[in-house]
Amino acid sequence: MRIILIGIPGAGKSTQGNLLSKQLKLPYLSTGHIFRLLSKEKSVQGRYIKEMLHSGNLIPDVKTLPIVEEYLSRPAYSRGYILDGFPRTVHQAKEFKQKIDKVVYITLEDKDALWRIAFRTEERDDQAAATIIHRIQTFHTSTDPVIEHFRNADLLEEIEDVYKRQADKT
Repeated sequence: MRIILIGIPGAGKSTQGNLLSKQLKLPYLSTGHIFRLLSKEKSVQGRYIKEMLHSGNLIPDVKTLPIVEEYLSRPAYSRGYILDGFPRTVHQAKEFKQKIDKVVYITLEDKDALWRIAFRTEERDDQAAATIIHRIQTFHTSTDPVIEHFRNADLLEEIEDVYKRQADKT
């Protein structure tokens, strides 16, 4: 099974992805994690990715697609996977060579995303306030059309933020 997780920064994709990974016994892969690792490399690519992450901009499709495809060609992902943070653009969604079984979109309001990211316990280089706001705006500009793409392909499963569902129950 091949599952993609989509959601605004702070929606809990990593948390939910890791839980799904254990439950379904599938490896979890976060493109954000891949890019943060690559940004630490002392190479031209590493410095470029680091600069892009600090600015809150997306890594261009021409760089993202081959990196993701290379990771997913590894034996660990041959039975399936849970992929977080990709695709971020319609171009990436259309050019992605792997068959996808389900796309899970975790919804979260912008203000809640800002709140969560501001109070994360892990320190990340891409968490400056202006960068966070830019990442959220970029999500809406670039990734909202991806959500529609997968909705039209009848692959999208939309779920409400876990904490909001719990709050609504009380």
